Amino acid sequence: MKADRPETAQSDPSRQKTGPKGRVPSLGAVPFAGIAGLVVVLDQLTKWLVLANMPLHRSIAIIPGFFNLTHIHNPGGAFGFMATGSPGLRNLLFLGVATVAMVLIVYFYRSTPRNYPFLAGALALIFGGAVGNIIDRLRFGVVVDFLDFYVGAYHWPAFNVADSAITVGITIFIGHVLLGKMPE
Repeated sequence: MKADRPETAQSDPSRQKTGPKGRVPSLGAVPFAGIAGLVVVLDQLTKWLVLANMPLHRSIAIIPGFFNLTHIHNPGGAFGFMATGSPGLRNLLFLGVATVAMVLIVYFYRSTPRNYPFLAGALALIFGGAVGNIIDRLRFGVVVDFLDFYVGAYHWPAFNVADSAITVGITIFIGHVLLGKMPE
């Protein structure tokens, strides 16, 4: 005979405590800081290893014909956007845009109900990636990239751990939008 168990707020979403607007509160600061912090640590650690062990423009074939570790400095944005512009203006623009984006990410994270953990995690990934690349811009005026995927002579633009976290986060976010899984 199955014992009767009282329903808990965790097993029944309709019984979860709600915030002032009747929404389930966000996951809180700890998961956000944990995910974003892990991204920043991994990003900065891998960049430190590249900076300490590979001269600029050095390339090491990991999977010949497909993947190299290649130490490059990207003065521009994603895919080299604005790489040839004025360095001072370019960095000011990228730092300003990143700061505004990070403020919006924190706002959206805090507004994301706890029953959307993948969306919340995606926002933390994007935030951590943005912080990782901001650190590079503040320290070096460029972003350190080193993951170089290619087929023959066709190379995808080199990237880093922060870029990967941003891409995964944005992909999850877009998936939520396309599948209609956004909170109201």
